Amino acid sequence: MAVCWPGSRKEDSPARVVLPARHGTPGTTLARRHPADHHGGMRYESSVTSLSWIPSEAIEGSMRLPFDAGFTHYDDPPPSQLDDIEALSAADKFRFGNVLRAWIEVDGDGPITGHGYSGGGLIGTTTVRLGGLHHTFQNVLLPDLQREPELGDRWVKFTQTVGGRTGLPAPRRVRRAPYIQWQAPLVWTTLTLTIHADGRSQSTMTGASTFPRHWLYDDSGKLTHKSGLTDFRDWSANAFGRHSPWGDQDSEALVTAVETALEHSLSVQLMHGAAKPRIGKLPAGGVLVRQGEPGTEVYLLLDGVIRVERDGERLAEYGPGALLGERASLEGGTRTSTLVAVTACRVASVEASELKRDALEELSGGHRREAAGRG
Repeated sequence: MAVCWPGSRKEDSPARVVLPARHGTPGTTLARRHPADHHGGMRYESSVTSLSWIPSEAIEGSMRLPFDAGFTHYDDPPPSQLDDIEALSAADKFRFGNVLRAWIEVDGDGPITGHGYSGGGLIGTTTVRLGGLHHTFQNVLLPDLQREPELGDRWVKFTQTVGGRTGLPAPRRVRRAPYIQWQAPLVWTTLTLTIHADGRSQSTMTGASTFPRHWLYDDSGKLTHKSGLTDFRDWSANAFGRHSPWGDQDSEALVTAVETALEHSLSVQLMHGAAKPRIGKLPAGGVLVRQGEPGTEVYLLLDGVIRVERDGERLAEYGPGALLGERASLEGGTRTSTLVAVTACRVASVEASELKRDALEELSGGHRREAAGRG
């Protein structure tokens, strides 16, 4: 579950072969423009999608009041397999979606002869409830930003930014009269997709607003990565105007690999089991546990990135959804490594005895293999 830093790419995956290109005829109606005329070519198409949603642990302090009172709502996590994004949007299951689809045409002897974008932005709604009344506000989608495709040696890279603002305004302090502006901050993601002439494709999220949570899905609809950090305060204060891709700047996205099925199952037990989890914060550079010290708590990383160190050696970094600290309970109650916050973090913890020992042993085995693989 390694961290992918800005600009990094996921493993290669094959683009879909749509059909042989025909003289003067596009291979699919998804294409926005026709390839150049040629015979015997091949058309490759691929995609990457992000969904943006609001988890309950991402909002703190007084800003939780309208959510906890039922005035508005948090979002349940989107599915790990994305099969029907239109149905999810109609059911108000996410706030914004960025669907980047693209295609290339390749001549029989290898040169790329055509390329184009497809896809675009999807937007959800915001429902407000007061007593027995409710009203749904349509969120505002800003124009999609599609950069001119970058052509390389037998590959084309596509970059698309999609986002907007919620339909429900929010108060924000400004320096000039009337000193309060009623406008919701902006939400966005910037995705890149590279398609090669041999059919391989690569994708990643290179930029995103610092709120809410953004999940990344590959061409098959499989959840592959998550944004590693949410910062509601920074977002609510700064995600306006020029401090956005529609102004003059983007925010780099810290992206982490998705947790395993075992971690997901254990995290549900930790958060909803008989024992109420303890929620804590850790500043960047803070130490959660130190090697050699006693301890039997298991930690679920809710937000941020944590690094694992042993004997001064950096072994791995983990993002939201990771469970850590299980080995101490399995090996005599002594911490076998140090956990250091790479970014500001929020963690939940329970005693290891609240979780099944065989599941913790399986989790520990997975962590050992990951550490060995990086050695």
